[in-house]
Amino acid sequence: MVRSLRQSPTLLLVYGALLIYSFISLYPVFLILINSFKNRQELFASPYNFPIPLDFEGYQTVFERADFAVFFTNSIIITLCSIAFVLLLGAMLSFALLQYRFLGNRMLFFYFIIAIIIPNRLGTVSMINIMSFFNLQGTIWALVAVYTAYGIPIALYIMTPFLEAIPRDLLDAARIDGATDYRILFQLVLPLLRPAMVSVAVFIMLPIWNDLWFPLVLANEQSSRTITLGVSMFVGQFSTNWSALLASLSLALVPILILYVFLSRQLLAGLSDGAVK
Repeated sequence: MVRSLRQSPTLLLVYGALLIYSFISLYPVFLILINSFKNRQELFASPYNFPIPLDFEGYQTVFERADFAVFFTNSIIITLCSIAFVLLLGAMLSFALLQYRFLGNRMLFFYFIIAIIIPNRLGTVSMINIMSFFNLQGTIWALVAVYTAYGIPIALYIMTPFLEAIPRDLLDAARIDGATDYRILFQLVLPLLRPAMVSVAVFIMLPIWNDLWFPLVLANEQSSRTITLGVSMFVGQFSTNWSALLASLSLALVPILILYVFLSRQLLAGLSDGAVK
């Protein structure tokens, strides 16, 4: 590796640029983590130093003044349910559009794809009316429905190239053996779509977990608040509890880091395979 870098100045520049970009991206996260273990006075006096000794006042405030465990649980339920529905419905939609040819097939495909470039917040008023009609306003299921609708076009866009790469003869052979379309989808197609499904899960997980707008307008009840609303509780008009704010942000980073550690290899494989396809 070192020899190849010495022989290729271009490769050395690329790795150098990536290291600089990684530092710029990760340094704010590092500051959030170390400052979450400081009190207010130490935080403003030495924001770039390591906390010695560790101060857990911010974390204590988070769990005493807010139902952070409830907010955290709500965010996990909303995110996991939304991802599950998006993967299931997105795979079924992609499979149906590719396997069944009918009038307007391509138009329907592009209809879903166009939804990716349209900001979903434009339909906020309509979403509020729909959720009120179905008595879902103020519940976490309103957010699950909105995020599922948001993620299906992305799933369709990512999964379609993978489905097109599956040999048609393989599916026809399964039908000759008596397999139904549902069995073909769940037992044959979905295992082959694993890299694409991981990519979809990561792409939609981050916006769902970090979203503040729809939880604010659709699920602002105390029992249905998400972690982003919990973080915003420590930001006031005239004063901000910085220790508690940074502590809550640090806790909110944990699922993202865990997801990256376990799925990074499959995510990169899915992205590279999708690009080649």
